[in-house]
Amino acid sequence: MRCSAQLLLGTNPLAVEEPAYRSVLRVGAFEIRDYPTLIVAEVSVSGDQKEAAGSGFRLLAGYIFGGNTRRQSIAMTAPVTQVQSAGKWIVRFTMPSAYSMATLPEPNDPNVHLRAVPATRFAVLKFSGLAGKEDVTAKAARLEGLVSTHNLSATGPVSLAQYDPPWTLWFMRRNELMLPVAP
Repeated sequence: MRCSAQLLLGTNPLAVEEPAYRSVLRVGAFEIRDYPTLIVAEVSVSGDQKEAAGSGFRLLAGYIFGGNTRRQSIAMTAPVTQVQSAGKWIVRFTMPSAYSMATLPEPNDPNVHLRAVPATRFAVLKFSGLAGKEDVTAKAARLEGLVSTHNLSATGPVSLAQYDPPWTLWFMRRNELMLPVAP
């Protein structure tokens, strides 16, 4: 019965790994987190946010579902992140913590890149629901205001982190806006 309810409600009964972090401050939906160095697979894609997220996800899914030099499956992790940079969208999967750059298979697709993201402090604003352009823009402004209120300095652009599969009911979706800040 529990699995049936989870399927009906759109939640994933399988545990999905998320990057470890240390919480420095938490005030309601606002949080400051320190992340260690993470290994990511990422692609750079054009289009509006929704189109870019879809095409980027497909390219990265191809890599983790065997589109690599070893034809090896790699477990899906959460969140999928997106950030706009130089007129394109960078869509990123964090690789499972069991892997290093040396142990990950090389992508077959030359558009998929593996890289180590250095340890970073992020200001985070959590929210549920859909992540439409207008809502994300308003919440990003709120996050930037909270960063200023806490006397923090942004060191990069805001990224959108989405944790749930697309079939999750809108009101149950877990999203975050993440802004890198100086330690």
